[in-house]
Amino acid sequence: MSEELPPTPLLSTERGHHSGIPKRMESEAKLAKARLFSNKTLPDSVARQREIPRLPPNISRESFNRAMAELREILGDANVELNDKPLVDGWYMEHPNTHDAFHITDQEEMVCSAVVFPSSTAEVQSVVLWANKYLIPIYPISMGRNLGYGGAAPRVPGSVVLDLGKRMNKVLKINARSATCQVEPGVSYYALYEEIQKLGLPLWIDCPDLGGGSVLGNAIDRGVGYTPYGDHFSKHCGMEIVLPTGELLRTGMGAMEGKNGTDNPTWESFQPPYGPYSDGMFSQSNYGIVTKMGFWLMPETGSKTYMVVFPNDNDFEQIVEVIRPLAQQGVFANIPQLRNVIQELAVFGKPRSDWWNGKGQMPREEIRKHATALPCGDIAWVFYGCQYGDAASIQSQMNCIQKAFSTIEGSRFIYPEELPDDHYIHARTKVFSGNPVLKEIDWCNWKPNGAHLDFSPITPTQGEDARIVHDIIHRLFKKYGFDLFPTLTIAGREMHYIANIIYDMSDPDEKRRAVELMCELIRETAAEGYGEYRTHLLLADQVAATYGWNDQALRRFNESIKDALDPNGILAPGRNGIWPKNYRGKGWEIEGPERILSGKIVPPETKTQPAASARSSRL
Repeated sequence: MSEELPPTPLLSTERGHHSGIPKRMESEAKLAKARLFSNKTLPDSVARQREIPRLPPNISRESFNRAMAELREILGDANVELNDKPLVDGWYMEHPNTHDAFHITDQEEMVCSAVVFPSSTAEVQSVVLWANKYLIPIYPISMGRNLGYGGAAPRVPGSVVLDLGKRMNKVLKINARSATCQVEPGVSYYALYEEIQKLGLPLWIDCPDLGGGSVLGNAIDRGVGYTPYGDHFSKHCGMEIVLPTGELLRTGMGAMEGKNGTDNPTWESFQPPYGPYSDGMFSQSNYGIVTKMGFWLMPETGSKTYMVVFPNDNDFEQIVEVIRPLAQQGVFANIPQLRNVIQELAVFGKPRSDWWNGKGQMPREEIRKHATALPCGDIAWVFYGCQYGDAASIQSQMNCIQKAFSTIEGSRFIYPEELPDDHYIHARTKVFSGNPVLKEIDWCNWKPNGAHLDFSPITPTQGEDARIVHDIIHRLFKKYGFDLFPTLTIAGREMHYIANIIYDMSDPDEKRRAVELMCELIRETAAEGYGEYRTHLLLADQVAATYGWNDQALRRFNESIKDALDPNGILAPGRNGIWPKNYRGKGWEIEGPERILSGKIVPPETKTQPAASARSSRL
């Protein structure tokens, strides 16, 4: 079957594609794609049943056609695409920019009306002014690979997607001496890594588990990686932003002009400007469109990857307690990862049915039986770590770590050279040294037509807190019949608990249970005082409501800023639970599973009618 599949687009010029795979990874991508498609039963597309293209709310067909004609004059015909073709889910490296590739509601529900491709900040400004004129909501994406959280789908169906990645994909600067760079939204981790390698610079990037996403977009959504520079937003430095009125803003030292109108030379070197530090307002918000961003890069150093494996399920709390002081003392310079043994099976990329074909959650005894035959043996938890520095420093760190983990009976250290070439540790070794990989996608093969929905709460790095959240997650995953794939990124004071729900998109019952599970997880953990740090776009209202101290003071504050910056409510309404006043209280908010499962995201009273006159906007 792999021979019949079209090749994955490459970054290289021979089959150039802004979101493609490096040439050196072409064979790996071919195999990954073949594995996914061999486990696929859904057709590439099905006939669409709703209006084509989907209209924005309160916009007539006549007004929409007139608006699109004007937009083509602004950007050129080739850079405005109506969403009137079949919806194709694709896969990670060839994902849609028209809808959610991992749809949890009807595939046609969360769709855009059109996709546009600006090539510059000035063209983004022009699109924003156009949106204000016609009162058409726009939904910017960097590359649309935020899979598990909604991908490229707009929160308001019928919005026009601003795909910033296709034509705004340049590495604008790399300064080897200051170890900094500046990028546009379409620069992936693969692309930035390849550029640094091409220049032969002794610099590392920091990448998440998969390398195809946008460096800028991941930082804005407060994603994490696994080198000592793993908190991506904390390593950004200055932004250029188009505000919802079309005005242009630069933050940090970029707000000062350099000599003769050039960029300030300290743009990527120092984070705050004089006065209030506003950068955080533009992360996980809909207050502006970031078109450029500076970043710090990590100087190349020595590193040593290892695993620590633990024999008992109940070692969980003690593992967290051992990690905390080591992280606080700086012995762990990066953000290490703790995984459950079931992922030792899943990362092979084999279907679940190859291991067990029963109903409901895979029994612990079955997991143990198969794990026993694998290189790491009969274990419960796997800790992936990496130490940095020269050989003497690394050995000193390892002495501390080995002593600390020896307090957990039965723990064992395993090193890459002790494991076969196909073991997952070799992919982690690359990620720990800033080399982006594709391997992580393989665990989507666990189910036919595999997709994932991620539950991502934060807890203190304390065993008792981790246990409360883990027990809730474990119980509810079992209740709804899903295998639990916990991935914990553990720092000195907080812990991201990422619970992946892998479901079959062809199975309506699995999608229903996945949505109901997410909603119950959000409710139960919030009742204990633990909240998500990001979530799927259709669950954003429910999560935002859990941050409800003092009569929803935070939400009301966010709405006040939204109304001040975006008086016409055109920029990504509803993103991360922030609604402008022209949508607020009119039935757009979703705080439970019923509306999601009904496939009716648009409030029933929403009409299609000519656009009202808009307030004027200025540059």
